[in-house]
Amino acid sequence: MTVTIYHNPRCSKSRETLALIESKGIEPVIIRYLDTPPDSTTLKRIIEQLDVPANALVRNKEPEYASSGLSARSTSEQVAEVLARTPKLMERPVVVVQAGGETRAAIGRPPSAVEVILP
Repeated sequence: MTVTIYHNPRCSKSRETLALIESKGIEPVIIRYLDTPPDSTTLKRIIEQLDVPANALVRNKEPEYASSGLSARSTSEQVAEVLARTPKLMERPVVVVQAGGETRAAIGRPPSAVEVILP
């Protein structure tokens, strides 16, 4: 089993989600996505695993959103391309769990939302 968290240590929800994962005895792979942004292929895969509309992964209240070209009707490809270029717009944290040949993902808002995908 592998648990990966796309983490922003400056974000309280991200810190809370990381603490929740660690409280279960899980040592996740921590990706500081602002320092090491996922590429568009990885982001498309995450969007599919989240099983939510693509725009759920976008922080639409950030100033950069207005100039991003994204809207509520943007496709997963469009969202992935913009987030790869502007990782600040990615909703955080995102947790991806790979176990038993299955991969699931959840956005940790609230942090308890990731519990449904944790073992």
